[in-house]
Amino acid sequence: MTQIEHENQALNSEVPVSEGHRGVETFVALSFVLSVLATLALGVTFVLGGQPQVEGVLLFVILGGIGMGMVAWGKYLVPQGPYVQERETLKSELLERQAFLESLERGQRQLGRRPFLTKLMGGAIGLFGLVNLFPFLRSLGPQPKKALYSTAWTKGSLVVSPSGTPVTVDTLEIGGALTVFPSNDVGGAMSQTMLIRVADSDWTTKPGRETWGPNGYLAYSKVCTHAGCPVGLYQELTQQLLCPCHQSLFDVLSGANPVFGPAPRPLPQLPIYFDSSGQLRAQAPYDQPVGPGFWERGA
Repeated sequence: MTQIEHENQALNSEVPVSEGHRGVETFVALSFVLSVLATLALGVTFVLGGQPQVEGVLLFVILGGIGMGMVAWGKYLVPQGPYVQERETLKSELLERQAFLESLERGQRQLGRRPFLTKLMGGAIGLFGLVNLFPFLRSLGPQPKKALYSTAWTKGSLVVSPSGTPVTVDTLEIGGALTVFPSNDVGGAMSQTMLIRVADSDWTTKPGRETWGPNGYLAYSKVCTHAGCPVGLYQELTQQLLCPCHQSLFDVLSGANPVFGPAPRPLPQLPIYFDSSGQLRAQAPYDQPVGPGFWERGA
């Protein structure tokens, strides 16, 4: 029997489990369990909003537990060397190559003899990787929920200027334009609306909208249907709204139909009316989502 065969026979023989080994196994298991518990605590911290100091301590415990467990396992539970194989030539015989492959498989067999610790280590590392997705998901911001389908405009919403002043019949002259909001969402990005006065009498933009333009006032969403830019430029001579981002033009008199540029749809029109005190209000919310198309609605 060659020297290599003697060495591999010693390496592959069952290592008796001593009291010292049992103590090390317990230490390794406790290290991995501590890491798992700290990982769960880190996940809860993320869900509750995060706290940098607590997260730092938990990360130290997580990585420290995994590191100490792996180091103790490798130092005390895996057969130790040194194992020296002397070679006279670079060419190896068939038996020597087989012996070398067997020596490479030794560590795998040693891991297989402790399946509980192996699974515990895998669970600690895997759970830590899973919890690390929490900060990424939280950084995406809140879910849009129904915000893509509706605005703050409701039936009876009071129309106000950016300063919160209610709009009346005399607020605009013919040809005038003003950005307005519902009184409960002044400055709201999705509620911003362009109010334009095109005449001194009621104006109908499309069939079915006979009451939507009282005293020549027309209200359109200011959020462009192309990329969501604010459509804030009114050209009085051509009676068109211009989006400065990509130069989409919308015809005010015909329901804000796009006449130029990449915008695929008209700007939604807000039905409005003047109440008994002369203040402008919304008859109803927008009858369609404002802004550009999205994945559930298309263009």
